[in-house]
Amino acid sequence: MSMAKRKRYKKKRYMLPVALIVLLIIIRLSLPYFIKNYVNNVLADIPGYYGQVKDIDLSIIRGAYTIHDMYLNTVNANTEIPFLDLKKTDISIEWNALFHGKIVSEIEMTEPTVIYVFEDQQDTTGQANTEDWSKALTGLVPIDINQFTIKNGKFAFLQLQADPNIDLHLSNVQLSASNLRNVIEESRTLPSNIHATATSIGNGNVVLDGDMNLVKEIPDMDVAFSLKNANAKALNDFTNHFAGIDFDEGSFDLFAELAIADGYLKGSFKPILKNAKLIGKDDGFLKTLWEGFVGFFKFVLKNHKQDTLATKIPVEGDLNNVKTKVWPTVTRIFRNAWIQAYKDVVDDDLNYQDATEGADKLK
Repeated sequence: MSMAKRKRYKKKRYMLPVALIVLLIIIRLSLPYFIKNYVNNVLADIPGYYGQVKDIDLSIIRGAYTIHDMYLNTVNANTEIPFLDLKKTDISIEWNALFHGKIVSEIEMTEPTVIYVFEDQQDTTGQANTEDWSKALTGLVPIDINQFTIKNGKFAFLQLQADPNIDLHLSNVQLSASNLRNVIEESRTLPSNIHATATSIGNGNVVLDGDMNLVKEIPDMDVAFSLKNANAKALNDFTNHFAGIDFDEGSFDLFAELAIADGYLKGSFKPILKNAKLIGKDDGFLKTLWEGFVGFFKFVLKNHKQDTLATKIPVEGDLNNVKTKVWPTVTRIFRNAWIQAYKDVVDDDLNYQDATEGADKLK
């Protein structure tokens, strides 16, 4: 073989791998652009909503991509407040699950904000519902989600046309949910664990703990919720709008237990007011008269030793027809006032077995 032919052969031999490397680099550089366009098209196709993604980073070695500044809002919204505002969402393969023979993903959201503006969501009637946007966002994840984490999140409910405006929110939300696709502990009835903490309005401390089975269409669960030491004055906008009263001082607790089995719910809610005073110095005559009337009944029905006004509200039934038991709720107000004050803890007197028994009776 002549020298010229050898040189041409060597050039051809190196050209193919070099061309392949260049092609892979081009594909790698282009992928975030194509993924961003795909995500934006998905958001644009959600009925009654619109949204956009600012940027997407891709990490092939880690098997992950990160979505930056994704928002979603209603088309006919009266405000410019995004319904969903997700600052950073990291979606990656959960490598630990590979040792259990499963290919699943994990999602970590940093500073997500969900703000439900009542007036904006009312305008979506007949156009869209929760299932539309939740399915669309879940579809952005190519494989099943097994681990889910939220860092420094915020969830809020706003009603702007109320007088005064209603703003109920949870801030500093830290949430972790594990084994959602039942990769490990498959023999457990409720294989997935959830734990969350947050700060409520009035700087109350919120804790949620429980176990779930999210694989079912209507998830089974056994969860406990507590809200402690929230300043009752923070509830004034809400209580003013619905009851015409406000608090001058006091604190508010709420404890709840919920168990769901095969679509049957059994649970209870225990609200507790401590050291509450209703009448403010700046109230008008009619408002002071009404708050004095309410305060009289509060005086009769509160536990004077503990200075608490409390009850325990049982709820039970098929999720399509859940009923609140009114008479036990009323009698338990008197129980707290005259017999024994409710303790500011989750009572832990309900469990998943109670819900399964109710489901069996319903069947």
